Amino acid sequence: MKRVLFVCVENSNRSQMAEAFAHLYGGDSIEALSAGSRPSGLINPKAIKFMAEVGYDLSGHASKSLDDVQGEFDAVVTMGCGDNCPWVPARLREDWALPDPKHMEDDAYRGVRDDIAARVRDLLARL
Repeated sequence: MKRVLFVCVENSNRSQMAEAFAHLYGGDSIEALSAGSRPSGLINPKAIKFMAEVGYDLSGHASKSLDDVQGEFDAVVTMGCGDNCPWVPARLREDWALPDPKHMEDDAYRGVRDDIAARVRDLLARL
């Protein structure tokens, strides 16, 4: 089983959607986690709404801190948290400099969601 960690600042939008897509596309072969450098404690209602459109219920997820994440990973993907992301052991490290969609209009938010979906598919294919 491959372990993948997705990291953003608040762990309420981008990294949560990436974790969800890794669960959708990776099935039992992937252990996907997400965390934030400064977690908000909440999942953005837009993330829940727009992931429901693709058949994933994000309402059971929780916003988590990087302090809650243990172990090594096959891949760690940061999403625009820059210097706020501490080093986490991983074979593969990538930064997906994605815009934070939390204040975007619906169509733009969907665009970020769909970009994340494509990037997750590509990442899983390379692991």
